[in-house]
Amino acid sequence: MKIKNVHLAPGYSAFYFDDQAAIKAGARQDSFVYTGAPLTPGFDQVRQCGESISIILELADGQLAEGDCAAVQYSGAGGRDPLFTAERFIPLIRAHLVPRLIGLDVSQFRDNAASFDALTIGGAALHTAIRYGLSQALLDATARATGRQKYQVVADEWDLPQVAAPLALFGQSGDDRYNAVDKMILKQVAALPHGLINNVPQKLGETGGKLAEYVSWLCHRIRSLRRSAAYMPDLHIDVYGTVGEIFENDADRIADYLTTLEKRAEGFTLYIEGPADAGSKEGQIALLAAIKSALSARGSAVKIVADEWCNTQADVVDFVDARCCDMVQIKTPDLGSLHNTIDAVLYCKAQGVEAYQGGTCNETDISARACLHAAMATRPERVLVKPGMGFDEGMTIVANEMNRILAIGQRTGA
Repeated sequence: MKIKNVHLAPGYSAFYFDDQAAIKAGARQDSFVYTGAPLTPGFDQVRQCGESISIILELADGQLAEGDCAAVQYSGAGGRDPLFTAERFIPLIRAHLVPRLIGLDVSQFRDNAASFDALTIGGAALHTAIRYGLSQALLDATARATGRQKYQVVADEWDLPQVAAPLALFGQSGDDRYNAVDKMILKQVAALPHGLINNVPQKLGETGGKLAEYVSWLCHRIRSLRRSAAYMPDLHIDVYGTVGEIFENDADRIADYLTTLEKRAEGFTLYIEGPADAGSKEGQIALLAAIKSALSARGSAVKIVADEWCNTQADVVDFVDARCCDMVQIKTPDLGSLHNTIDAVLYCKAQGVEAYQGGTCNETDISARACLHAAMATRPERVLVKPGMGFDEGMTIVANEMNRILAIGQRTGA
């Protein structure tokens, strides 16, 4: 079946674009916004409205396939593509992609996705957000054209088994890191709370004391609210390199601090995402490897999660091959086309490194559902609940889509 027409619609993402450099430099929160001047090119404010672009493919039989172009909250940081706005990129899509899409046969997803992912315009690759949204639409188109669910398309084209079992979901709290934890415990997510520890004085503490107290509170809160002692969620906290800031990126001092957090975790498995930021990919790999080695030397079971400077499928391979971390966040919008996310998850699993299929709060319901289908086929160890920072909304989208897939699979035997 072929594409008959293409429709483009500007939209809102479920969160906001934040200038990470300005926030790390001390931009103050004023209610929901931040004060001060932006530091990252492309930003007009430290926090500004998140945007998306819907790509709607009209198939020859009249069916409509959808995908949403979206970029991460911290666009332009850590080697990522710049700020993504509908006003700037709709004209580019209309001029350069629509003519290539009309008449395209969508009976196969993988080859189509790879072809557009490799496309260059004026010598430059397409923004990752465009490749991301277009691949979602192409996956949906193949599923509709062939009468399958999206996860079945992925399983068939990558020759994967269709496993009728739920995935481990990871809730993110945003700045509401106390109330959100209660919600996560009540809904029994497998990992929590993310925490958004992206500022030293306000969230980490000048010597790490605020985060240490928060870890103790987390453990107490889980034990107080859980319905059964069998519920032992992993503690997964993203510190955005701030631990490295207070310890001058010294691997031994960072490891010493992380072991104190481990003691406060009181038997819960502790994952620390982005403990430090070395400022480059090569430096990040080396620094994470040193931290991991220092933790091992101390007999610590703290697990290190790579995020910053691990932006592409090739980056994921390099981080995994270096054995510098226990888990890799595969940040779906940064990888561009969904076929890269699929390949990245499968590479992690093949090499024995845990795969965390993440993304960003700054996505949409369409992109979150598409990612969930990819995850149901590839089976990463952890899947982010998204979009938004309210938790409940993302949980409704991701968990309910997962349960629908499982229900249909049980009915059809697929």
